[in-house]
Amino acid sequence: MAEGEVGILRRVRAGSRAEDFFSWEEQAFDEMDSTLAVQQFIQQTIRKDISNIDGILHPPEGQDEGVWKYEHLRQFCLELNGLAVKLQHECNPDTCSQMTATEQWIFLCAAHKTPKECPAIDYTRHTLDGAACLLNSNKYFPSRVSIKESSVAKLGSVCRRIYRIFSHAYFHHRTLFDDYENETFLCRRFTTFVTKYNLMPKDNLIVPILEDSQGSTESEA
Repeated sequence: MAEGEVGILRRVRAGSRAEDFFSWEEQAFDEMDSTLAVQQFIQQTIRKDISNIDGILHPPEGQDEGVWKYEHLRQFCLELNGLAVKLQHECNPDTCSQMTATEQWIFLCAAHKTPKECPAIDYTRHTLDGAACLLNSNKYFPSRVSIKESSVAKLGSVCRRIYRIFSHAYFHHRTLFDDYENETFLCRRFTTFVTKYNLMPKDNLIVPILEDSQGSTESEA
């Protein structure tokens, strides 16, 4: 920075009101000089207009596609924790003893030595914990600026598992799902994302948020 030039301090100060968070000017992607630039850019775009799904999912020119997909998946997991917290109030082992979506889908939890059935809220916690462990793994994702193709290939499995949280909430806790979706557009964004990058089979996208698509089977972990 040249002498006398005033920079923009992008920091949420202690004691700030919630409505004043992130009230600084936007920053161009090519000015984000950090290994976390892609995450920073995605979150900035979400704050700008959370309903502009195409804009949020549109990568900057020249952006590595693998890193772009990886960072979006990290962001989805981060935001899904908010849905998981809300589910805790009405989704319990007595009422939701299995991870289901309608009466046709029963999902097995892969957090155990042998995949098995879990209460839906436990499945949700286990799945988000497992996704966080994988996405933060130094073995598979040692860098935030370059990712091996073999590691990128693992993202589809993470997408398939965390999508089940949406499907359970939609079919068994519809009011809660609708309230959260109206605030975040998260399931619509996620469905658009996995469709755009072909990360999930279309017949697995059973929440009719973009188009009507139904499936019927028991699913493995």
